Amino acid sequence: MTLLQRLQAMSATTTRTILEGSISSFGGGTNEPLASKIPVLEESASHARYLKFIADGLIDEGLGSAVGSGSSIAVSVEDVVAGQAQDIQASEGSTDDADGSSHLALVFVKCFIIGFIILAAILGNMLVIVSVMRHRKLRIITNYFVVSLAVADMLVALCAMTFNASVMISGKWMFGSVMCDMWNSFDVYFSTASIMHLCCISVDRYYAIVQPLDYPLIMTQRRVFIMLLMVWLSPALLSFLPICSGWYTTTENYKYLKSNPHICEFKVNKAYAIVSSSMSFWIPGIVMLSMYYRIYQEADRQERLVYRSKVAALLLEKHLQISQIPKPRPSIQVEQSTISTMRRERKAARTLGIIMSAFLICWLPFFLWYIVSSLCDSCITPRLLVGILFWIGYFNSALNPIIYAYFNRDFRAAFKKTLKSLFPYAFYFCRRGRGRDDDRDLEFGGPSRRGTNGAQRTGSGSAEMANCVNSTASSEIHMSVMRARQYAVNVTPTTDAQMQQLHPLYTN
Repeated sequence: MTLLQRLQAMSATTTRTILEGSISSFGGGTNEPLASKIPVLEESASHARYLKFIADGLIDEGLGSAVGSGSSIAVSVEDVVAGQAQDIQASEGSTDDADGSSHLALVFVKCFIIGFIILAAILGNMLVIVSVMRHRKLRIITNYFVVSLAVADMLVALCAMTFNASVMISGKWMFGSVMCDMWNSFDVYFSTASIMHLCCISVDRYYAIVQPLDYPLIMTQRRVFIMLLMVWLSPALLSFLPICSGWYTTTENYKYLKSNPHICEFKVNKAYAIVSSSMSFWIPGIVMLSMYYRIYQEADRQERLVYRSKVAALLLEKHLQISQIPKPRPSIQVEQSTISTMRRERKAARTLGIIMSAFLICWLPFFLWYIVSSLCDSCITPRLLVGILFWIGYFNSALNPIIYAYFNRDFRAAFKKTLKSLFPYAFYFCRRGRGRDDDRDLEFGGPSRRGTNGAQRTGSGSAEMANCVNSTASSEIHMSVMRARQYAVNVTPTTDAQMQQLHPLYTN
């Protein structure tokens, strides 16, 4: 039996140990040039090819003057293999159990993390879609983009995460070369569509906050439909067309993948790496950052304007009290509506800014690695690190619904309404101690279901529901008093016309 046949018959760990021991024994120490060529065979997709490389390297390079010619090295290595193989293979039996248990633990951790991300992405984004469809208050222009984004994130989980999960858990590709191209196409397509949705949302928020008077004229339903159509069609030019035709990689790598259907690698050429990363991430990311910077400037300007208006109103009120002039009553309803609108727009901008920041944090490490590894031919990245970068990016698809529920009160109330309809018994018990009922934030039409009507529906003999009704009623009375106090503080003039109406001596 030849040296190569003996090496192939052994496990990867045994082969590596024998070769390293052989080099050390023959050379009086580890021969660095030769030892550095021994790859990590456990992670190799083509074991026999690397074994042949090692055997050829031993015969061709030799160990210098310490041993002699290449043929004597080959014979000596065969002797070492025959002598060391029995000892090493005997010791492997005692370590197999420990390696097996650690491998099972690692697989269990992978399954738990990957399964959690996939389920959270599917169920969370489905909850967003159902909530917007069920509740009319959420059917606004901005949420058209949000629902479309939820669809893209859900399809990322279904079409991209599932195939990646099989590779991460099993360690190999089991679906053939055609499905490999489809998986890579779906991955690029839905990731690009997701960031383009966020880019459209940033543009929508820019016009809503910076140009609120022109917003209804700019963001019409027809224009929104055209934007969504472009968002869903344009990523196909970067995904299905170049990947299925083989333009995305080199000719040698494309032929290698087609001849080895059990291998699925997304190894791109430099031109495709630059174009795809620019269109999928860098250009939309720059647009989003510039939009949100302008939004931040406008929100800060409005905040200072409101503060100055309140200060001016307090000074004017003090002047009227000193002069004993009766205070006229300004147009309170218009002013309160303006302040509420400004606050709502600022909260929406903050929520969407957090969504964009989460996307950049999740996907920026991946795209940095993607462009660097594609342009640097000699750069080698561990397979585990590549998998971690992929799943950090995938985790963004599960983050968006959590951000909606935590930062947006309308979505939070809609989620509760939807979950109550799906799981009524889970929300049966009333939680005491809350001064605010989130259900008041959404009005879905129809008669009110709070108060004594709710108690009558559950039966007059239910003391627990009666306590819930009384607690809710007292909380509403308390909140009405608090809102009345806040109402008096927030009613301040902000325009020159209102200031002149309050006091004829006022000048700008």
